[in-house]
Amino acid sequence: MNDWERRDAQAWAEIDEYYARGEAGEADFRERIGALAGELPQDNPVAAFERACAWDSTGHSDKAVPLYQEALKRGLAGMRRRRAVIQMASSLRNIGRVTESVELLTAEAHNHDPDAAVLADAVSAVLALCLADVGREREAVSVALLALAPHLPRYQRSMANYARLLAEPDPVKPT
Repeated sequence: MNDWERRDAQAWAEIDEYYARGEAGEADFRERIGALAGELPQDNPVAAFERACAWDSTGHSDKAVPLYQEALKRGLAGMRRRRAVIQMASSLRNIGRVTESVELLTAEAHNHDPDAAVLADAVSAVLALCLADVGREREAVSVALLALAPHLPRYQRSMANYARLLAEPDPVKPT
């Protein structure tokens, strides 16, 4: 881990201390992340991503979305790219643009980037929330169960089958 990454990780590890100070602390946190991002080249996608995360984490989804879009447009890659997609979709949901979130996460669920595979269940979790918000509750439960099934000590196959049946247009109950 290089020095910049270490200092960035340290700042994020201390976010609760800023939260404890209310709005002024949150503004100080955004300033700290902004200063770190400012050390990167101006067109660096990580800089836009970090700023987006700071706005998002302090309750300003509306300000975060354009920065996530900028980071992605600039070529953000790997784990940060997947985080940007998940977080932007969540922010879009928060500002009432849920249909966009569903589209974004549905596409992301089909992206099998091995560098970001660890976040596949997070994609599913946010997608399930968004699907519920747009009135597709059965599909939401299906997505959530499909993400949960591999982690169960038993019943993985049957839960995955039940989850798939939930999402079918006219489900037939297994006998």
